[in-house]
Amino acid sequence: MRCNSSLNNEEKIRYSRQIRLVEIGEEGQKKIKGTSVLVVGAGALGCSVLQYLTAAGVGTLGIVDNDWVDETNLNRQVLYSLKDIGKPKPLAAKEKLKLINPEVTFKVHFIRLDKEFALKVISQYDIVVDCTDNFTSRYLINDACVILNKPLVYGAIHKFSGQVMVLNYKGGPTLRCLYPEPPHPLEVPICEEFGVIGSVPGMIGSMQATEVLKIIIGLDGVLSGKIFVIDTLNFNTCVSSFERNPDLSNVTELGEYEDSSLCDNKSVKEISARTLKEMLSKSQGIVVVDLRDNEDNADIGFKTISIPHYEVSQKIKSLSGKDAIVFYCRSGSRSTNVINYLQKLYEWPNLYSLVI
Repeated sequence: MRCNSSLNNEEKIRYSRQIRLVEIGEEGQKKIKGTSVLVVGAGALGCSVLQYLTAAGVGTLGIVDNDWVDETNLNRQVLYSLKDIGKPKPLAAKEKLKLINPEVTFKVHFIRLDKEFALKVISQYDIVVDCTDNFTSRYLINDACVILNKPLVYGAIHKFSGQVMVLNYKGGPTLRCLYPEPPHPLEVPICEEFGVIGSVPGMIGSMQATEVLKIIIGLDGVLSGKIFVIDTLNFNTCVSSFERNPDLSNVTELGEYEDSSLCDNKSVKEISARTLKEMLSKSQGIVVVDLRDNEDNADIGFKTISIPHYEVSQKIKSLSGKDAIVFYCRSGSRSTNVINYLQKLYEWPNLYSLVI
């Protein structure tokens, strides 16, 4: 952090309400200006984080995302408008943020932050903010921050709830101290499947931005070794503590990070409708599982049980002990993911993907 950054008269006026805080003052504002922050993910959380850090006067903001603005983003990614649909998110974000504060330097990384780029990009910044939506990225970012000794501000959302914590701060706990290994993608919800109320990422993102500013200024009370959780349906909140595990935090190189798509068609046996009818006529121990969402309920000509693919991990007991299980979805990709999941974790035989 370049703590000797000077403030011009316009900046002193712009940030006057922050400077009046005895915890910040001019020296604190200079620290804010002299700091570089990388925000990974320019979606719902990222939009809120970026706006507040821009307004606060963080000197350099890096924006990482490889996605384009879509109409479905607009209910919660409030940095974008209808005119931004089809634009790369980092570029659209930069355009809007420049209007908020032209004094900030913005660096756009229109890439997927994978093992190849993680260390190279993260090494350029003082603090990292995780605004991603999958555990593959979260563990990659965590491990890269541990290797490079960068503090990491973590945020996550689900439906009406969210959580915030600070990782790898001054030798504090890392993500692996709390969750040593990433969960399987089919065992964790994502907002595309379960939904999220648009105001929750705004709330969690603003909290992430606050933690960044506390880290920069050096204030007490940083959420290091603590996870804050809020359920906005009834406004229950809790703060749980966890400690650093030296063994789990000893990361010296990036490992392998499983792609969340999980698609491996080579290991999946496909079955036609005709063959399935023959099998059903000979055995009562075959079950056909419809993995489609409830909105997609077109008849496929077989008696099925409906289990949306993201609920399979919760309903393992209802599927065990069958002679064979046949999965159906419209494209076959969800069937492939589920079959790979069950084969890898439970080594179940006789799993099929129905092709109609």
